Amino acid sequence: MKKSNKEALIIVDVQYDFLPGGALAVSEGDQIIPVINQIQPHFEFIVATQDWHPKEHLSFAANHSEKNPGELIDLDGISQVLWPVHCVQGTEGATFHEGLDRSNWKRIFQKGTNPRVDSYSGFFDNARRGDTGLAAFLQDHGIQRIFVCGLALDYCVKFTALDGLSLGFDTYLIQDATKAVNLDAKDGEKALDEMSSQGIQLIDSSYFQS
Repeated sequence: MKKSNKEALIIVDVQYDFLPGGALAVSEGDQIIPVINQIQPHFEFIVATQDWHPKEHLSFAANHSEKNPGELIDLDGISQVLWPVHCVQGTEGATFHEGLDRSNWKRIFQKGTNPRVDSYSGFFDNARRGDTGLAAFLQDHGIQRIFVCGLALDYCVKFTALDGLSLGFDTYLIQDATKAVNLDAKDGEKALDEMSSQGIQLIDSSYFQS
């Protein structure tokens, strides 16, 4: 596959808190890092997203009395899963894994900075009131096709891919470069089915060897 200046790789939230040993660890999440590094040379245009929460973020169960991670609440009219404290601004858990190649990234887009609304997607917060600027950045550089990978499949990766598709990008999901949280054992499978049904192309890293 030849490089194209109309394509972008979006690397979602490959941060320590989402990796084994982290506060909100995705099982085997570290296994995607070599895959992501392997495919990066096939792109001229690479961006990343970074979960970047203030410590008082209301998606954290710890910021609600008598609530536990995994419970659902209504947060300003939006159904919100409560999470363990994770990816707090300036902490080690919010940093990218040291083994992740960052040498050719164009820009990092931080999300989840508003304490009153969570932000799974790399494009918008969950209420679609806040815009990270990622869409405009891609459009300004003539990007037409996006390839999405990272953590976690059933939340931030899925919503980034779906938002990208809704914004008119030809959208691909790299299946072996993502892993699911799986609060329910089948969440990852459901995420793949949902993305495929909406028109997102499901591929794996072998696509780039052709």
